[in-house]
Amino acid sequence: MAKKKTRTPPPPRRVQAPQQRSAAPPDGGLRHRAVLYGVSGAGALALVIVVLVVALGGGASAAKALANKMSAAGCTFKTVKGYVPPGQPIHVPSLTKKLPWNTDPPSNGQHYPFWAVWGFYTSPVDPHRVVHNEEHGGVVLWWGSKVPQSTVDALRSFYDEQPDGTFGTPYPKLGSRIAITAWTGNPATYGRNGDYGQGHIAICTSWSDKTKKAFTSFRSLYRGHGPEGVPLSADEPGMGPPQ
Repeated sequence: MAKKKTRTPPPPRRVQAPQQRSAAPPDGGLRHRAVLYGVSGAGALALVIVVLVVALGGGASAAKALANKMSAAGCTFKTVKGYVPPGQPIHVPSLTKKLPWNTDPPSNGQHYPFWAVWGFYTSPVDPHRVVHNEEHGGVVLWWGSKVPQSTVDALRSFYDEQPDGTFGTPYPKLGSRIAITAWTGNPATYGRNGDYGQGHIAICTSWSDKTKKAFTSFRSLYRGHGPEGVPLSADEPGMGPPQ
């Protein structure tokens, strides 16, 4: 039997998002709940919509269309089963422990209990935190240390189009490549019987009009559909875990 998910922390408060590096939150035992933050009224309807969209995986035809766009842009694209080792917790209170992520950059799996402040960064943010942003429904933009500044600027413009639930960070080991990731799942079954949703990842060698179209479709399909069901209103720039 899969280990039950621990409780979700209280709603994040808005804090200043650093653009150079992620400030380390206090260590401790923030716990998760498998429910939305303060969902009521119209929010309850939003949760129903999220559950239905995620349960259907956004539609096989939409996923196929996205795969075709990624291929046309010269990108690799895949969806993997969310993975947490049997009997182990999803939240690991260590920023140094090597975790068994099944994609690189990570698109799902174990992570640090405190997510990163939402924003677009110019210095690398620890992936242990960023995976938690994915769990909250974030679409993450990653780029290697050899990516030209013009491409980073293009990614920043893409981020600025819809910053809520979008995150940007350098990921040096990608070299000259860029990537986009997301984690989706059904909040009603997340963490039960080995259900940890799905991770989605595309890796591209360059930025072009075709790449932007593919990234736009990726964002439209997956953003805000994290396995915890956290609403995009809790994923606005500058928001982070309680301090």
